[in-house]
Amino acid sequence: MRKAMLLLAVTGWASAVWAAGPFDGTWKMDQSKAQMDKKPYVMELQNGTYQESSSMPKINVKADSTDQAVQGSRVFDTLAVKVVDSKAVEMTSKKDGKIVRSGKYTVSADGKTLNFEGTIYSTNQPATFKATEVRVAAGPAGSHAISGSWRVEKVSGPENTVTYKTSTDGLTMSRPDGGFYDAKFDGKDYPVKGNPDLTTVSLTKVSDHSFVETSKRDAKIVSVVHWTVSADGKTITEKLENKETGRTNTYIRIKL
Repeated sequence: MRKAMLLLAVTGWASAVWAAGPFDGTWKMDQSKAQMDKKPYVMELQNGTYQESSSMPKINVKADSTDQAVQGSRVFDTLAVKVVDSKAVEMTSKKDGKIVRSGKYTVSADGKTLNFEGTIYSTNQPATFKATEVRVAAGPAGSHAISGSWRVEKVSGPENTVTYKTSTDGLTMSRPDGGFYDAKFDGKDYPVKGNPDLTTVSLTKVSDHSFVETSKRDAKIVSVVHWTVSADGKTITEKLENKETGRTNTYIRIKL
């Protein structure tokens, strides 16, 4: 009996640390409240060549429907660009010969809106998503209709959820697509599983309701995300800074 009481006394602190915190639970993104970065994406399709000067990595390939080599991405290594007609283009990216993403860009009749509808195959189950962009600037004279500068206005897709669970001095994160990490609030790098574009993550606690998540790929910072739980514990704000593209998007997640 005395031994049991001593054990409880010694380990009591661990129970407190492992108690559920404000981050614990599953959080679903409310896509209607997303605030997308205003910096436009620049595309150009002309004279049989397709280019993206604002993407990471930058794209410059032949638009002849064949797989063209692309350097600088861990997610895909080839891109095929197929011109459907004067208003539409299909694109398919692959990794080691396997399709990881495919989709179709279609420009509205008035040329002011660019709609994208595609499928991601690199997750556990294929996931479809859509995006709507508005024209900021026209492309070069004589270029395809998708050419120009476009600003993302709206993105919609499959249920985007993330689950956090308090661990000893840190958190575990899991996603339906297999993404996972178990990290402490000590600023050190911990391995990321199930994400082909990331290798490690580090966490820094700002307050009881806020922390910063820094993701890296091969020791290079890819993104910094500021997570903040609301006072009532019902929503969480995700401010994502993409260090490669220089864009910042803000999302609101609802606790399920």
